[in-house]
Amino acid sequence: MTRASLRAAALALSVVAGAVAAGAHGTAESNPPAAEADPLAGRFGGPFTLTDHTGRRVSDSDFRGKYLLVYFGFTHCVDACPIDLAIQHLALDAIGPAADLVQPLFITVDPARDTPDVLAAYLEGFHPSTIGLTGSESEIAGAAKAYRVHRRKVALDGPEAEHLRDTAGVYIVDHGTLTFLMGPDGQFLTLAPHTTTAERLAELLLSYLPHAH
Repeated sequence: MTRASLRAAALALSVVAGAVAAGAHGTAESNPPAAEADPLAGRFGGPFTLTDHTGRRVSDSDFRGKYLLVYFGFTHCVDACPIDLAIQHLALDAIGPAADLVQPLFITVDPARDTPDVLAAYLEGFHPSTIGLTGSESEIAGAAKAYRVHRRKVALDGPEAEHLRDTAGVYIVDHGTLTFLMGPDGQFLTLAPHTTTAERLAELLLSYLPHAH
């Protein structure tokens, strides 16, 4: 993991943890809300075959039986990605043993730079169960299309972007920042926007996990 990535991960975890601690008094519900049918069911998700951060080829069907937290991002991301991964980390820690039923997936939107080794180093700063996924441009495009995630390269070639180049390189990728929760049968359950707190994500997970509510 690069020094810049380590700083981003540490900062994201500290910021998110501080926000959770600040809101810990009088904000948590005694019982998580019961899961309801999501009107977006069927609109997100689909088959994919990609390469994980250990170099192993995996398909969506390999994760059947697990609840999936699917997030699209990239390792040179300087804002949303480290924060959202830190939120996942804290939420999974918060639900205790129930986290064993959940598999977080980090699918890159920048396959040209995010090789398996790069993903493996980056993910050292986040929840240890997270699996990074990369692939060819067409494979990533197919996965992004299945989840309706937009992605677009943005060049960092102006003087106003100089402060970003040390961390992000010559370009960043503008992309969707939703976290998708998929059921053990591979079907879409619900999603969490970028503004979701760790506390709320934990409640959302517990509302779907069996024997957790």
